[in-house]
Amino acid sequence: MSQHDPKVTLRQIANHARRRVWLFSGKSMTRLFFSALTFCWLIAACAPSEHGSDFVFLNGTEPESLDPAIITGQPEGRIVLALFEGLTARDPQGRVVPGAAERWKISSDGKRYTFHLRADARWSNGEPIVASDFVHSWQRTLSPATASEYAYQLYYVQNAEAYNAGKLKDFSQVGVRALDSRTLEVCLANPTPFFLDLCAFPTLMPVHLLSVEKHGDDWIKPGRMVSNGAYVLEEWRINHRVRLRANPHYWDRAHVSLQTVDILPTSQANTAFNLYHSGAADLILDKGLVPPMLLDALKDRPDFHASPFLGNYFYRFNVTRKPFSDVRVRKAFALAIHKQRLVDKVTRAGEQIAGSLVPPGIPGYSSPPGLSHDPDAARDLLAQAGFPSGKGFPNVSLLYNKSEQNEAIAVEIQDMLQKELGVHVQLAQQEWKVYLNSMSALDYDFCRSSWVGDYNDPNTFLDMFVTNGGNNRTGWTNAKYDTLIRAAAEELDPKRRADIFRQAETLLCREELPILPLYYYVGIQFYDAQKISGLQSNVLDEHPLKYVRKK
Repeated sequence: MSQHDPKVTLRQIANHARRRVWLFSGKSMTRLFFSALTFCWLIAACAPSEHGSDFVFLNGTEPESLDPAIITGQPEGRIVLALFEGLTARDPQGRVVPGAAERWKISSDGKRYTFHLRADARWSNGEPIVASDFVHSWQRTLSPATASEYAYQLYYVQNAEAYNAGKLKDFSQVGVRALDSRTLEVCLANPTPFFLDLCAFPTLMPVHLLSVEKHGDDWIKPGRMVSNGAYVLEEWRINHRVRLRANPHYWDRAHVSLQTVDILPTSQANTAFNLYHSGAADLILDKGLVPPMLLDALKDRPDFHASPFLGNYFYRFNVTRKPFSDVRVRKAFALAIHKQRLVDKVTRAGEQIAGSLVPPGIPGYSSPPGLSHDPDAARDLLAQAGFPSGKGFPNVSLLYNKSEQNEAIAVEIQDMLQKELGVHVQLAQQEWKVYLNSMSALDYDFCRSSWVGDYNDPNTFLDMFVTNGGNNRTGWTNAKYDTLIRAAAEELDPKRRADIFRQAETLLCREELPILPLYYYVGIQFYDAQKISGLQSNVLDEHPLKYVRKK
């Protein structure tokens, strides 16, 4: 056996345990699973370590990309937040702190931000970071040729939307410019109270343009990537690991404790938990990597950590395809699904069912009520749409990315729709990258999705469903909704702004339903707090590696 075999053996054992465990139920199931875990631990203890790093965490699926302008998912975001740093950053509590900018000044009207970069801010190759790096990076993100689905995060900047749409060709008219090498001025179209939060978001992070121009799409590979965060990319072995090493040129390197970090991809919860239980990983960070069937037995363990955060698990409908082009069909599906059954039977972490998209906990905002479980009303609507008792309903498929929990939820919903509506739904599973592409291309009927807030404001959930929004991915368009979102961006009174958002959310989740909210997330992590510090629960579910320590 080579030194890579222990990981393969663990996966094989996990798969075997998973096949066997479904033959039992209740306490017998739990005992069998933990017996398998103990066996895994014994094998791992006898095998040589392959990682040799200071810290290992399980991150969910294989990253789609590591380009800040391209990524849209949490697994990629966690890595990019370690490799790159924006004008601002976040601390373990999720609060905005200075990043590449040591200080800033905001004009009295809230539209002009003047950022002062650190004198010791440098790229990982030792070159100084200058204000024009941000100007050119934001131009790259907004360029139509880049096709950034998150480019709209820059639309708050004056004329940024027009440039991204190709209506404006002269980037000098966009409201960002370098006053000198260390001073960046940003002019916004309207006062934006969360703009400093956005400056910590990957889409607004700088990239080393010379590397991008030299290597093209390969600039994100090890040995070619030049970054400015606390870590550099040392290794990226597809479906095996991403290795990060502390950046020797990072301005705050004295406070970076972990010198090497390995990030392991896996979409299988049993495999992930086996790796953690065996000691092959220090942390489970992704909410989907804990076997739901074991949650009741795991909740009392001292290494179990859980708290709500701003995240929603929902389904998208492709409204450009029949039968989901008919709102009556979309509403029928929404009314037929018993959401409480999903959280009680499948997820089991104390999740709250979702009637609307925006999670509770955002100061000054409460979502309007959504649709409740009403199978009789669902059947009436389906009959009105021309499918009484499901007769004549076309073949449709439910798409989800590969995950045991996603599959379990899909199976439950398949069963509900069959029993309540007489509709048969086929299940379609894809790997993460393919699934993301299918959503973007509207190559699906209806699909699993989720959203975690990028900042603590309702806008981070609601603005993505405007017409042609980069993360809309439903084909839905509604002029009234677009007008409401724009009005909220211009409204300075917090109460009136919240009321506008509630009107928009009512359209989205009660009247039109291009999406079907299912439940609000509870974040789950596994780690030994006696050995690891610097990880704290926060509403954005962000845990910067810079602050993590091993005792």
